[in-house]
Amino acid sequence: MATGSGSTDSPATLYGPVSLVLGTAALVAAVFAGLLGIAIPLLFGSLALTFALLGLGRGLNRVQCGVGLATGALSVLHPVLLAAAWT
Repeated sequence: MATGSGSTDSPATLYGPVSLVLGTAALVAAVFAGLLGIAIPLLFGSLALTFALLGLGRGLNRVQCGVGLATGALSVLHPVLLAAAWT
């Protein structure tokens, strides 16, 4: 039975929060890349970038997607630049 509430809940509404959480976790892991390695920041950062771009493409949770995009990009670039500096 339809209630007529017009609920627009879909998995796409989670792109913003997921990218924000993954980007933040990746940035924290990137700061400790010397102890944890660079695999975790690269993986989490890439996922944060992907979810942020998907969310921005759909226009959902734009602020959270923007923060997830920024933190994900920083967390991917930081270990890459660190590895380039070590070589």
